[in-house]
Amino acid sequence: MPLLSVVAPSSEFWNRIRFASRFGIMSLTLFAPRDCRTTVWTYQNGNEDGALDSFQPDDQLKRKKKISYVRRRRDVYKHLGPGSEADSATVLAFGSLFTAPYKGSESYIDIHESPRDQRVQNLIDKIEFLPFVPEIVSAGKKFARETIQAPFLCAQLRLLDGQFKNHWKTTFMGLKQKIESLGESLHPIHIFVMTDLPEANWTGSYLGDLAEDSRRFKLFFLKESDQLVVQTSKRLVEGNHGMSYGFLPEIRDVDSKVTKHCGPSNLPDVLLYVEETICSCASLGFVGTSGSTIAESIELMRKFGVC
Repeated sequence: MPLLSVVAPSSEFWNRIRFASRFGIMSLTLFAPRDCRTTVWTYQNGNEDGALDSFQPDDQLKRKKKISYVRRRRDVYKHLGPGSEADSATVLAFGSLFTAPYKGSESYIDIHESPRDQRVQNLIDKIEFLPFVPEIVSAGKKFARETIQAPFLCAQLRLLDGQFKNHWKTTFMGLKQKIESLGESLHPIHIFVMTDLPEANWTGSYLGDLAEDSRRFKLFFLKESDQLVVQTSKRLVEGNHGMSYGFLPEIRDVDSKVTKHCGPSNLPDVLLYVEETICSCASLGFVGTSGSTIAESIELMRKFGVC
């Protein structure tokens, strides 16, 4: 398949398409697959193409979200591979490429192995873990080494969005049990906190209790405005690690008659990735939020010894 890119169709994406088509850069044929909400993609998984997925919205969810569709499992090779309607497309646009285990199924993509196609199986094995670029890994290691300066525990606490805002008690209980398992210490236990709960809102929560008990605990966290994060973002742009986006606008200098290309004014958001790297360095252990894909990512980084 002459696949140009696999992307979420944002406004920037469509601007690129219009530009390329207008100036004859490519002969544009666009193929947009089925509604991503209705499809769970599989690969060579028996005769289940078109079968109903095991997870379907219940009546309550249908009424609440005004859902009228059903979820079906579809073979990605059959629907997007050679001989399919998508085969001749130049651009393949997906609404979402995010997936995660959900109620006995997967949210969008259920491809974990390919026993009948060794090439695909090898690819799946190779992409199990894709490390961050050196600039991000280096920043995380630097924070652990120069700022924390001691063995530490990492707590990844997702508390505000989706289902997580309803499970504070369970999330904090896991952290409390881990801290208790470390036992008493003559020195404060160092804890790196990675959370979406602003520090101003810690009061009255278990996080607030930890922050107030400075004799037993020393807490660390990062903000987007911290120089380590800002400088890491700048180094990524300077290193041209695919973080720039859009077509570079041309500005013609009338006096010098020189056309200049101006890069993007916004720096890439790397805070999350630096935080994940720091957590991979936590020698006293890691406590993640159950069901969080970020926690799964950190566990994978720790498994592969990033730090």
